[in-house]
Amino acid sequence: MLELFHVGFLHFKLLDLIDIVLVAFLLFKVYSILKDSVAVQILIGILLIFLLWLFFTKALHMQLIGSVLGIFINVGIVGLIIVFQPEIRKFLIMIGTNSFLSKKIFNKNLLNFNIDETHLFLNTEPILKACASLSKNKTGALIIITRNTDLKYYSDSGEHINAELSSALLENIFFKNSPMHDGAVIIAENKVKAARCLLPVTTSSGVSEKLGTRHRAALGISEHSDALAIVVSEETGDIAVADEGELKEQVTLHQLELILQNIEQ
Repeated sequence: MLELFHVGFLHFKLLDLIDIVLVAFLLFKVYSILKDSVAVQILIGILLIFLLWLFFTKALHMQLIGSVLGIFINVGIVGLIIVFQPEIRKFLIMIGTNSFLSKKIFNKNLLNFNIDETHLFLNTEPILKACASLSKNKTGALIIITRNTDLKYYSDSGEHINAELSSALLENIFFKNSPMHDGAVIIAENKVKAARCLLPVTTSSGVSEKLGTRHRAALGISEHSDALAIVVSEETGDIAVADEGELKEQVTLHQLELILQNIEQ
């Protein structure tokens, strides 16, 4: 392997540079996931306990306090998995929905399955028409559009519909007197799969207190999956879009159209 430089006992090769860049990229991704979460404070606490354990056991040789702190560290490893479950899930989803590891390419390139290579693009017109009407009438709505992640668990929490996507259907579902206007609508393969679905709300500490339940649920599902969530505010009629744990507010219909045009189901 190509050696970049050699100083004394220090050997720095091209492979070492690649290694450093990959680790830096991984740490950046982990930080981007954790930065708005209370998990950061927990991680700092665990790191402080670890540093105290090193100080008491290695520097002062105080075995009793070191043993107590060691128990906290051992339990903390299991606790990390529990506490960081949403972040771990989000990280694995980020890897699993990568373009190289996506379901279609994986099946095609690695398993050599004979699959249909036709791509189903989202029928944007009914969604845009419905959002325009809902926004004008200040009718609250929460529309979830799937990508690669299967949202069957959340679909099962609501009413199964499995009907062709249309603006009239969406408007009727979110009509204020409709028995299914609460909860979310899930769209997959240009069909309204289910309505009145329950979604996880975000636990991020960086979310504004002004955001209502729909916006928090939109952020929550975008953190737990690769789905895109559209919210119509009941108070203002404004449209917001949640994607990859980020919420974009006051989205115009033109901006929404551009976002939807890039979705491949």
